[in-house]
Amino acid sequence: MFMKYFSGNGWMAKTISIFGVGAVFVGMSVNAEAQPYPIKPIRLIVPAAASGPTDIVARALGHALSISFGQPIVVENRPGANGWIANEYVAKAAPDGYTLLLAGTSLMAVQEALTSKLPFDTVRDYTFISSVAGAPSFLVVNASFPAQDLKTLVALAKASPGNFSYANPTPGSANHLASEMLKTRAGIEVVNIPYKGAAPAEIDVIAGRVSFMFNTLPSSLPRIKSGQFKALAVTSEKRSPYAPEVPTVMESGFPGFDVTTNFGLMGPRGMPPEIVERLNQETRKALQSSAVKARLIAAGLEETIGSSADFLHSFHAEKIKWKRVVRDTGVKLDFN
Repeated sequence: MFMKYFSGNGWMAKTISIFGVGAVFVGMSVNAEAQPYPIKPIRLIVPAAASGPTDIVARALGHALSISFGQPIVVENRPGANGWIANEYVAKAAPDGYTLLLAGTSLMAVQEALTSKLPFDTVRDYTFISSVAGAPSFLVVNASFPAQDLKTLVALAKASPGNFSYANPTPGSANHLASEMLKTRAGIEVVNIPYKGAAPAEIDVIAGRVSFMFNTLPSSLPRIKSGQFKALAVTSEKRSPYAPEVPTVMESGFPGFDVTTNFGLMGPRGMPPEIVERLNQETRKALQSSAVKARLIAAGLEETIGSSADFLHSFHAEKIKWKRVVRDTGVKLDFN
């Protein structure tokens, strides 16, 4: 009952109307302050539209945390500007643990490698709480495409320079740079066709208007299973358990070709260490639960469990990797 009246703009008036006596109100405030975190709903900001991989991870985690904390976890989608809108919003929020970010950390790392104009610092402005999940990408073509494997695709592209194209689902994303990596490493000329999202890019690949694309496993898997997509390779170090018949890009002649889209839980910089530790522990517990595991598996995602220090270390490694890729490929992108 207390929480019902704690939330909303009319908190003080509603509380006084119930208890009626100022001394009781003060006593309740002191008791609330003494309660351990959290004592009110937590907002989980998602820098993407509903139903995508980031949203799926956020809702699976949010549901588990709401049960564990006994407080609502309100998932709030704030798409736009390649995640900048949501990321900047959280960076400027109060560091009290009640505004969190389910970040696409791979996208953040790539964008920092591509531009110096980000309106936030990807490390300094955030508290790294926990890695959550990750997924590789598939290199996909349509069902009638005349290649059954990556080596054949490369051979066809070399034989017809400039006559093949790739769908770029999100300019400045890991999948965009994966295509540029392949161009550079294979020595092929293919045309970059940018899109505003994976869905229209997938439609054009299926229709044969674009030759191929790198697309995240959660988005690709249903179309692979239905026969709309033919997967030529997967970008992880090992074959995916969701499609073990698909070889890796490394197996196909490109050693060191590892592209994974990662998601993690973050907050504004300056969060109290005890809140960070509580969130990390509860997140790790949630990721080990059968309910969350099932939701991630259904989406083609794998949980990634570790400490907040592990999460920060892995993000630094991603930044280094993508800076090297940008240097080697010569990709330039103006986000403004």
